[in-house]
Amino acid sequence: MAHINLLPWREEAEKTKQRAYFTLLAFVALATFAVVFLVGQFYQLRIDGQVARNQYLQNEITILDARISEIKTLNEKKEELKTRIAVIEQLQLQRNVGTQVLDEIAKIVPSGVYLVKMEKQGGIIQLIGKSESNNHLANMIRQIENSDFFSNAILESITATDAQSKLLSDFKMRVTIKSLVAQPTNESGENK
Repeated sequence: MAHINLLPWREEAEKTKQRAYFTLLAFVALATFAVVFLVGQFYQLRIDGQVARNQYLQNEITILDARISEIKTLNEKKEELKTRIAVIEQLQLQRNVGTQVLDEIAKIVPSGVYLVKMEKQGGIIQLIGKSESNNHLANMIRQIENSDFFSNAILESITATDAQSKLLSDFKMRVTIKSLVAQPTNESGENK
Protein backbone atom coordinates (compact mmCIF):
# COMPACT_ATOMS: atom_id res chain seq x y z
CA MET A 1 0.00 0.00 0.00
CA ALA A 2 1.14 3.40 -0.64
CA HIS A 3 2.59 5.43 2.07
CA ILE A 4 -0.03 8.02 3.07
CA ASN A 5 0.77 10.80 5.41
CA LEU A 6 -2.26 11.79 7.34
CA LEU A 7 -0.57 14.45 9.41
CA PRO A 8 -1.51 18.08 8.68
CA TRP A 9 1.73 18.84 6.87
CA ARG A 10 0.32 21.76 4.93
CA GLU A 11 -0.58 23.63 8.08
CA GLU A 12 2.80 22.74 9.54
CA ALA A 13 4.58 24.09 6.46
CA GLU A 14 2.46 27.25 6.56
CA LYS A 15 3.27 27.79 10.25
CA THR A 16 6.96 27.31 9.49
CA LYS A 17 6.70 29.86 6.67
CA GLN A 18 4.86 32.27 8.98
CA ARG A 19 7.50 31.86 11.68
CA ALA A 20 10.26 32.47 9.13
CA TYR A 21 8.34 35.50 7.80
CA PHE A 22 7.84 37.01 11.26
CA THR A 23 11.42 36.24 12.21
CA LEU A 24 12.62 37.93 9.04
CA LEU A 25 10.20 40.83 9.66
CA ALA A 26 11.47 41.21 13.25
CA PHE A 27 15.06 41.07 12.02
CA VAL A 28 14.37 43.74 9.35
CA ALA A 29 12.54 45.93 11.91
CA LEU A 30 15.38 45.51 14.39
CA ALA A 31 17.97 46.26 11.70
CA THR A 32 15.96 49.30 10.55
CA PHE A 33 15.66 50.55 14.12
CA ALA A 34 19.41 50.04 14.62
CA VAL A 35 20.24 51.93 11.38
CA VAL A 36 17.85 54.79 12.29
CA PHE A 37 19.31 54.92 15.79
CA LEU A 38 22.89 54.97 14.51
CA VAL A 39 22.11 57.63 11.89
CA GLY A 40 20.35 59.70 14.57
CA GLN A 41 23.33 59.33 16.91
CA PHE A 42 25.72 60.30 14.11
CA TYR A 43 23.79 63.47 13.33
CA GLN A 44 23.31 64.24 17.02
CA LEU A 45 27.07 64.01 17.51
CA ARG A 46 27.57 66.35 14.52
CA ILE A 47 25.01 68.80 15.95
CA ASP A 48 26.62 68.66 19.40
CA GLY A 49 30.05 69.27 17.83
CA GLN A 50 28.72 72.23 15.87
CA VAL A 51 27.02 73.65 18.98
CA ALA A 52 30.33 73.32 20.85
CA ARG A 53 32.18 75.10 18.01
CA ASN A 54 29.52 77.84 17.92
CA GLN A 55 29.84 78.31 21.68
CA TYR A 56 33.63 78.50 21.38
CA LEU A 57 33.32 81.08 18.60
CA GLN A 58 30.80 83.07 20.63
CA ASN A 59 33.19 83.13 23.60
CA GLU A 60 36.06 84.24 21.35
CA ILE A 61 33.85 86.94 19.79
CA THR A 62 33.01 88.22 23.27
CA ILE A 63 36.72 88.34 24.15
CA LEU A 64 37.53 90.14 20.88
CA ASP A 65 34.67 92.62 21.43
CA ALA A 66 36.19 93.47 24.81
CA ARG A 67 39.59 93.94 23.16
CA ILE A 68 38.04 96.11 20.43
CA SER A 69 36.42 98.35 23.03
CA GLU A 70 39.80 98.63 24.78
CA ILE A 71 41.42 99.54 21.45
CA LYS A 72 38.75 102.18 20.83
CA THR A 73 39.38 103.76 24.22
CA LEU A 74 43.12 103.62 23.58
CA ASN A 75 42.61 105.25 20.17
CA GLU A 76 40.52 107.99 21.77
CA LYS A 77 43.26 108.57 24.35
CA LYS A 78 45.82 108.57 21.54
CA GLU A 79 43.85 111.22 19.63
CA GLU A 80 43.56 113.32 22.79
CA LEU A 81 47.31 113.04 23.31
CA LYS A 82 47.96 113.96 19.67
CA THR A 83 45.77 117.03 20.09
CA ARG A 84 47.60 118.01 23.24
CA ILE A 85 50.97 117.47 21.59
CA ALA A 86 49.88 119.57 18.61
CA VAL A 87 48.78 122.37 20.94
CA ILE A 88 52.08 122.20 22.80
CA GLU A 89 54.03 122.22 19.54
CA GLN A 90 52.04 125.22 18.34
CA LEU A 91 52.70 127.05 21.59
CA GLN A 92 56.35 126.11 21.26
CA LEU A 93 56.38 127.61 17.74
CA GLN A 94 54.59 130.75 18.85
CA ARG A 95 56.47 131.48 22.03
CA ASN A 96 59.02 133.67 20.24
CA VAL A 97 56.66 135.14 17.65
CA GLY A 98 56.56 138.54 19.33
CA THR A 99 60.33 138.81 19.36
CA GLN A 100 60.57 137.55 15.79
CA VAL A 101 57.92 140.02 14.63
CA LEU A 102 59.75 142.96 16.18
CA ASP A 103 63.08 141.78 14.82
CA GLU A 104 61.67 141.36 11.30
CA ILE A 105 59.82 144.69 11.47
CA ALA A 106 63.11 146.38 12.36
CA LYS A 107 64.71 144.80 9.28
CA ILE A 108 61.97 145.70 6.79
CA VAL A 109 61.04 149.24 7.86
CA PRO A 110 63.18 151.60 5.76
CA SER A 111 64.27 155.03 6.86
CA GLY A 112 61.57 157.59 6.20
CA VAL A 113 58.80 155.26 7.49
CA TYR A 114 57.70 155.59 11.11
CA LEU A 115 55.42 153.09 12.84
CA VAL A 116 52.93 154.56 15.30
CA LYS A 117 50.91 151.47 16.20
CA MET A 118 51.07 147.68 15.69
CA GLU A 119 48.20 145.28 16.45
CA LYS A 120 48.39 141.51 16.13
CA GLN A 121 45.18 139.57 15.61
CA GLY A 122 45.81 135.89 15.03
CA GLY A 123 48.27 135.63 12.15
CA ILE A 124 47.71 139.19 10.88
CA ILE A 125 49.51 142.35 11.98
CA GLN A 126 47.92 145.76 11.47
CA LEU A 127 50.59 148.43 10.98
CA ILE A 128 49.67 152.11 11.39
CA GLY A 129 52.30 154.74 10.76
CA LYS A 130 53.63 157.73 8.87
CA SER A 131 55.72 157.89 5.76
CA GLU A 132 57.80 160.64 4.17
CA SER A 133 57.03 159.37 0.65
CA ASN A 134 55.14 156.67 -1.19
CA ASN A 135 58.44 155.29 -2.50
CA HIS A 136 59.45 154.42 1.05
CA LEU A 137 56.17 152.49 1.47
CA ALA A 138 56.73 150.69 -1.84
CA ASN A 139 60.21 149.67 -0.67
CA MET A 140 58.73 148.44 2.60
CA ILE A 141 56.11 146.34 0.74
CA ARG A 142 58.88 144.81 -1.43
CA GLN A 143 60.87 143.99 1.72
CA ILE A 144 57.79 142.34 3.25
CA GLU A 145 57.17 140.23 0.13
CA ASN A 146 60.84 139.11 0.12
CA SER A 147 60.74 138.31 3.85
CA ASP A 148 60.76 134.72 5.07
CA PHE A 149 58.54 135.66 7.99
CA PHE A 150 55.89 137.93 6.43
CA SER A 151 53.67 137.77 3.35
CA ASN A 152 50.62 139.41 1.75
CA ALA A 153 51.35 143.04 2.51
CA ILE A 154 48.11 144.91 1.81
CA LEU A 155 48.22 148.67 1.93
CA GLU A 156 44.75 149.70 3.11
CA SER A 157 45.07 153.48 2.99
CA ILE A 158 47.44 156.39 2.54
CA THR A 159 46.17 159.78 3.65
CA ALA A 160 47.81 163.16 3.82
CA THR A 161 46.30 165.53 6.40
CA ASP A 162 46.66 169.30 6.43
CA ALA A 163 46.78 169.44 10.22
CA GLN A 164 50.09 167.64 10.40
CA SER A 165 53.29 168.32 8.59
CA LYS A 166 52.84 168.19 4.83
CA LEU A 167 55.90 166.02 4.56
CA LEU A 168 54.31 163.00 6.31
CA SER A 169 51.32 160.95 5.17
CA ASP A 170 49.43 158.46 7.34
CA PHE A 171 49.12 154.83 6.21
CA LYS A 172 47.46 151.59 7.30
CA MET A 173 48.82 148.24 6.22
CA ARG A 174 47.99 144.60 6.92
CA VAL A 175 50.72 141.94 6.92
CA THR A 176 50.31 138.19 7.35
CA ILE A 177 52.73 136.13 9.45
CA LYS A 178 53.64 133.06 7.34
CA SER A 179 54.36 130.61 10.15
CA LEU A 180 51.00 131.28 11.81
CA VAL A 181 48.90 131.07 8.63
CA ALA A 182 50.35 127.74 7.49
CA GLN A 183 49.25 125.93 10.66
CA PRO A 184 46.16 123.67 10.35
CA THR A 185 43.17 124.45 12.51
CA ASN A 186 41.08 121.99 14.47
CA GLU A 187 37.26 121.78 14.53
CA SER A 188 36.84 124.59 17.05
CA GLY A 189 38.79 126.96 14.76
CA GLU A 190 41.86 127.27 16.99
CA ASN A 191 45.35 126.85 15.63
CA LYS A 192 46.75 123.47 16.46
